[in-house]
Amino acid sequence: MPSASPGSSRILIVSNRAPVTVAVAGGEWSIHRSAGGLATGLSGPHERSGGLWIGWPGRTADLDTIQRTALDRRLAELRIVPVDLTDEEVSGYYEGVSNEVIWPVFHSFLGRVPLQIPDFSVYERVNQRFADAVAAHHRPGDLIWVHDYHLMLVPRLLRERIPDARVGFFLHIPFPPTEVFRALPYRERLLEGLLGADLIGFHTPGYLRHFTAAVTRTLGVAAGVHGVLWQHRQHRLGVFPMGIDVSFFDAMAQDEGVVREAEELRGPVGAKLLIGIDRLDYTKGIPRRLLAFEKLLQDHPELHERVRLIQVAVPSRTAVEAYQDLRALVDGLVGRINGAFSTSGWAPIRYLFRNLTPPEVVALYRAADVMLVTPIRDGMNLVAKEFVASRGDEDGVLVLSELTGAAGELAEAIHVNPYDVDRAAHAFHQALAMPESERRLRMRGLRRRVMAYDVHRWAQSFLHELERSVSTRAVGVATVTEPAVLRGVIARLRAARSLILLLDYDGTLVPFAATPELAAPDQELLDLLAALAARPGTEVHIVSGRARETLDGWLGELPLGLHAEHGTWSRLHRDQVWNRLEVAAPKWLVRVRAILHDFAARTPGALVEEKTLGLAWHYRMADPEYGTSQANELNLHLTSLLANEPVEVLQGDHVIEVRPYAVNKGRLVPLILEGAAEDCAVLALGDDRTDQDLFAALPVGATAIHVGDKVSSAELRVADVGDVRALLRALVA
Repeated sequence: MPSASPGSSRILIVSNRAPVTVAVAGGEWSIHRSAGGLATGLSGPHERSGGLWIGWPGRTADLDTIQRTALDRRLAELRIVPVDLTDEEVSGYYEGVSNEVIWPVFHSFLGRVPLQIPDFSVYERVNQRFADAVAAHHRPGDLIWVHDYHLMLVPRLLRERIPDARVGFFLHIPFPPTEVFRALPYRERLLEGLLGADLIGFHTPGYLRHFTAAVTRTLGVAAGVHGVLWQHRQHRLGVFPMGIDVSFFDAMAQDEGVVREAEELRGPVGAKLLIGIDRLDYTKGIPRRLLAFEKLLQDHPELHERVRLIQVAVPSRTAVEAYQDLRALVDGLVGRINGAFSTSGWAPIRYLFRNLTPPEVVALYRAADVMLVTPIRDGMNLVAKEFVASRGDEDGVLVLSELTGAAGELAEAIHVNPYDVDRAAHAFHQALAMPESERRLRMRGLRRRVMAYDVHRWAQSFLHELERSVSTRAVGVATVTEPAVLRGVIARLRAARSLILLLDYDGTLVPFAATPELAAPDQELLDLLAALAARPGTEVHIVSGRARETLDGWLGELPLGLHAEHGTWSRLHRDQVWNRLEVAAPKWLVRVRAILHDFAARTPGALVEEKTLGLAWHYRMADPEYGTSQANELNLHLTSLLANEPVEVLQGDHVIEVRPYAVNKGRLVPLILEGAAEDCAVLALGDDRTDQDLFAALPVGATAIHVGDKVSSAELRVADVGDVRALLRALVA
């Protein structure tokens, strides 16, 4: 089916809060349109596509059956699907995991994470309920757009329920550096949840880079700036800096009542007004902003009675203890500064702890000589863009924290480090003293950018990229063989009178481990290999790059053929001695050993494995980015150094191997199959480059199965070690 354009596809928007809020008072309910950039930006796609918006409408438990029926009818008319949450779920999922753990970690505030981590099962349960609601209303061809950190498990849950669903996810907060992200107790679950999406969007390139580093370090998957290949599916990544509804703010700023209120707020001629409007959140930097304003008054007494700060703090998450503590701190700072500097006719700070209406907010934007947007961490910060859109007079100065996502776009603002109180105070003074010509030059530049990339363009660009991601997600991606085909292969092998199995070890029978020594076989594998070896007419051979001593210690007691170091050593039966391939010790061995040990010493986490006729440089425990860079440099160095030697340099899964040309798994095939019956069935399983030699040497009619998503000559493919073991169990079932 050809993919539809965003204009013709139905959009299912999934967010924690619905675009309306249900208020219940006096036994009656009412619906109010939610404020904010998300509700505004997605209203157009929601309306035009005839789609649905799935979210929590607020607490409705007090409604009786008749009232609830009437409410559901009204929500259905608005094409809103409510996901009702109990008070326990709101406490555990929203206030607990989302805002006490994920929010502070993603904003790099590890000190705000509680000592007792909230129960993650509540977060999982609520995410499952959102996914169930989407699945219940999904139709083929729909585009599903999931939003923000509250619902990070939903993409994966949807992929499990609707494998062909077209799913996008956008993160509205920062993605933290990987060292910070790895502090999360449930980090793997969150990443795996996000990787159910076809497209994952971020505000800035920095957040995208942090995500790819987290995927690489946490899941061991190579990720680039354009995408991640995860479980045989391509997941695209993109940067989509969110805008605002510029026409709304531009029009409201010209309203006569707003203009009149702005003039009243501005006060007497010659006085300067600084404005700060924030949710009362510890990420917004209000205490440090107040300290910088205090420093401004201390350093510039000539500004006394000539400058005022109006600081608005919108109540937020009042049930969370950290926010209660923050309110007490801000109240105390405002009281101290006003107490120190106020005169009979002047108080330097006017502090408002309440919600404001849109006209009140825009009047403050219009009145501001200087707009202070100085969070100590913020995903984007739309207040800065709202201020710019409201200044059709092309005046006013924006002081902007360099730690906001918006800082990368709004170059004409005065950028500050909000942690540096002294320099922030200096920036405040610079803004107040800026000549009109410079103010207008800066504001014109800001307005060009903000007005051009508004919230509607943001939504359109994401949905367009989601369509493109879906249409190309399978290009170049190796897909696993259909279960029905594998069942046919298993049936044919089971029916054969004799069967020979050639099995790689690492990445095929066991998952890769941090170091080679940690990949010992578990009891399940030992029992499975014993059962295969005991099967009538069946020979089992382990064909591995492992050292002879290692294979003997792990598997030597089983009735198996063991072949070590890619065929350097072989033992066809348990009661047979080990035989070595007759190859002289290579002359290059000493030289290459010194190079590998030098690179290992300069790459923390890397190690060198000594083999009889070769060497291996492992870097699975190294820093992913640095380890890969060092591996690439080592590979180039060895390839150049050994260009005229009879030697191979193989770059495998977090390992570089150096071995003589005569040593490869393919040379074992004639040795193992010598004397086998003509109608003997042969099955080979392997996961990396060295197994391609084995596959290439198989006789006509043999079966080769590749494990994983790397390029392979094998016609059949399974996903991972779990699938390999399931297949082998089916042979002895």
